[in-house]
Parts: sequence; C-alpha cells; structure tokens
Amino acid sequence: MKRNKKEWVRPSLQIFFFLFIAIISFNHFLSEAGGGISFISSASSHATCPLGGLVSLYQYFITGTFVSKIHESSFILLGITLLLSLLFGSVFCGWICPFGSIQEWFGKIGRKLFKRKYNHFIPYRFDKYLRYLRYVVLIWVIYMTATTGYLIFADYDPYYALFNLWSDEVSLVGLGILIITLLLSLFVERPWCKYACPLGAALGLMNKIRIFQIRRNPSTCISCSSCDRICPMNIEVSKYEKINDAQCISCLQCTSDNTCPIEGTVELSTTLTYAKAVVKHEN
Repeated sequence: MKRNKKEWVRPSLQIFFFLFIAIISFNHFLSEAGGGISFISSASSHATCPLGGLVSLYQYFITGTFVSKIHESSFILLGITLLLSLLFGSVFCGWICPFGSIQEWFGKIGRKLFKRKYNHFIPYRFDKYLRYLRYVVLIWVIYMTATTGYLIFADYDPYYALFNLWSDEVSLVGLGILIITLLLSLFVERPWCKYACPLGAALGLMNKIRIFQIRRNPSTCISCSSCDRICPMNIEVSKYEKINDAQCISCLQCTSDNTCPIEGTVELSTTLTYAKAVVKHEN
C-alpha cells in the first residue's frame, strides 16, 4: 500500500500551532509583569481563539462593542475559520486547534495501553446521545454571553485553563475540566471535541455544505473497514459515499493516502473531481 510522503504535514502543523499559542499566552502573562516581547504583548489566548468571536456576534451587531476580554482579532480569526470550514469542513479542529491536538497526543498513550479497545469504551446507544451535548453547551454559551456581556465560558474553558496555567486568572472549575478531559483522553479519542466543544459544534455544521468533501468510491472499496477503525470520531466511513457527518474533523486519516489500502477509494475532492474519477475507473 502506497503511503503519502506528506503524512508529516498535519502533525507538524499541530505542534507549530500548539507552541505558537503557548508562546503567545505566556508572553502576555510576562508583559503584565513588565516583561515579554513588547510587539505581541497585547495578544492573549482570548485573542487567538475564534470562539470568542462566535459567542460575541450578538453584542457586536446590536451595540457595536466587544464582549469583555474579546479583541477584534477574534472576529478576524472567526472569519478565516468559517472560510476554511466552508472549503474543507472542520479543518480547524483537526489541524489547528491546540486543545484538540493535546487530547490526540494523550490518546496515543491510551491506544498503546488499550489497543483496539481504545476509543470504544462508551456503548453506541449512549454515545449517539452524548454527542448532542456540545450543541447544548453552544446554545448556553451564546445565550449567557449575550445576556451578561461577559465571556462566561472562560471560567469553564479547558483550552483557556491549559494556556494560562501560570496565571491566577484560571478558575478551579476550568482547571478541573482540563484535568478530567486529559484523563478521559486516555480512554476516548478527543472527548472534549466529541461531547462538549461549542466551537466544534458550530464548525461541524459546515460539513454539510463544505466544497471539498471526503468521498468513498463503492466500486473500488473492499470493505476492509480500515477507515472505520482509524477514525478518531468513530464515524463509520465505510457505510457512506460522502462523509459529511458533523463530527468529522477533516483529519484525512481515513483517506487512501493514509489508511485505505486501495488507491483513490477514499479521497478529499469536489463533486466534479469525484465524478470524473468514478467514470475513469468504470471505463
């Protein structure tokens, strides 16, 4: 089976963005004490997360002001993230988000400990309902932010807690959720992404209309289920021709370049490109 020589791209980007956000956050902490790099001192973990822009849209359009602690950069990042999502789906979640990455890294430990049992501890009859929790969180966060004018989610956000461990602004609740999430990552792949992330809930909806879709060609598929086993979000790729599940994070692990043994069977493509590939195979 041929392997993509560019498999290193996604892990490298994940490490880069994780270190980038960590440096930005720690520098902001140092700047408040009179140190740090001055020209990026105003940037913080709030300014580098598009969630702030998402939950602040209501106040911005009604009053033209930002929610407390939110910078205009959050709106710019939100726009870029939505554009990427329209093109490629939840690529922010699978390639950029540092909190998604650290869950994935903890998951590698869990996979070594539990082998094939890893990421299959929660029965499907419970899992399918638990996944709706992140939409409840999204609605709650937007409502509370709109009515209070305060970024209330910061007190519960494990992303914020992770990149502000050295700060006294981290709440015990946020720190507790961070610890629980990382521990759960040893049993379940990306538990926060699956069940609680409000930004992931919003971006996942873009999978339904994304331009570049992950598609499976039934005519070349040998039903080996390799794509199902590798999917971090437990999507049964082998059952669909078009993978537009709201849980898909566009990690591309299921594609023929990474896992599928048959070239051109699972690919990221537009409708036109996919149709041409099918016709070519049939001829």
